[in-house]
Amino acid sequence: MGLRDDLQADLAEAFDGDLADAVAEFTAEHPGPAAYDPATGTMTSTVIAYSGRGVFAGYRLDQIDGTLILATDKRLTALQNEVTRAPVVGDTIAGMAVVRVEADPAAATWRLQLRA
Repeated sequence: MGLRDDLQADLAEAFDGDLADAVAEFTAEHPGPAAYDPATGTMTSTVIAYSGRGVFAGYRLDQIDGTLILATDKRLTALQNEVTRAPVVGDTIAGMAVVRVEADPAAATWRLQLRA
């Protein structure tokens, strides 16, 4: 196993054990391509659903600047191998818009900024 696999295994074990009370399953939506409906002559938007689990948290007071990070923003740390699709800016997770997506250096977790 490589470093990434070791980290993901250790984090999954922590998610199932010591952090189990803080871990939440989530559902997400990615706006898919619009499809033309010849019967109505209109474009219909599609949604690609995906899921995962992670830890939702707020930001520290010293991180909130009122512009890039709002007091109501949430952080989500999710295991990459448990998220069924890579999140991108513009997706919706747990009813909140994804405004920033980062991967840790080992590519074991996603760090997401969510805005209500």
